[in-house]
Amino acid sequence: MDRPGRRGGRAIAPRPHDGRAAPPVNATAEDPQEDLVTTQPSGSAAPPARYDDLRSLFVNCTLKRSPETSNTQGLIDRSRALMESQGVRVEVVRAIDHDIATGVWPDMTEHGWETDAWPALYERVMASDILVLAGPIWLGDNSSVMKQVIERLYACSSLLNDKGQYAYYGRVGGCLITGNEDGIKHCAMNVLYSLQHLGYTIPPQADAGWIGEAGPGPSYLDPGSGGPENEFTHRNTTFMTWNLLHVAALLKRAGGIPAHGNQRTEWDAGCRFDSPNPEHR
Repeated sequence: MDRPGRRGGRAIAPRPHDGRAAPPVNATAEDPQEDLVTTQPSGSAAPPARYDDLRSLFVNCTLKRSPETSNTQGLIDRSRALMESQGVRVEVVRAIDHDIATGVWPDMTEHGWETDAWPALYERVMASDILVLAGPIWLGDNSSVMKQVIERLYACSSLLNDKGQYAYYGRVGGCLITGNEDGIKHCAMNVLYSLQHLGYTIPPQADAGWIGEAGPGPSYLDPGSGGPENEFTHRNTTFMTWNLLHVAALLKRAGGIPAHGNQRTEWDAGCRFDSPNPEHR
């Protein structure tokens, strides 16, 4: 795939986790190494794992600067509360509050821009096991801020992790969409495709959203909108959040995506991972 930015594939340091796994739910003194992820009966009230060693980042791509009310934030808060109830360290960034430059390089100050907040935000992205991009619908599509954030994520997609894979491997992604016009699925498809293309793992049903009646009308947080009480939205947001937690935990226990057949460093060195090499026909 065509990856902009530093095309040589500059390696980056591994994400700053302390490497200490939380103790397993069912661990005993006789078996301290029992896997953190365990099997629970269907419908069990107890979650099948612990998630308090995970970190999550929500990027709110509203067009409204703080402290203006963001309806997208209202939906973020529902998912955030569920994660925090499980001990996940959650951070929320409102992208428009930051001076993010436009472009397809990791640091646009190296390409003519006086300032660029993206390099600092990228460090927060890389410190997170879970990334949720959230934003409103405008003209049936994602907001301009959402597109800018995805472009800047793409700008860093040629960077590598310590295994020689693309940097976003081993992390999971999802999205939340709000608005009062049609387009939730269209916007979600764009966001989730983009994230998987960059290297994120997308769990089942990794999106949720809310829209009011078509045309001008109440938004998610407006009195009488029915948004916070909407069963469909509540269900999908809950399922999305738990699926993000489950898959993030699975990946973390496994040490990320296996590093075989997907290492840019090995490919550049001539390894073809058992794929036919046209140069040796």
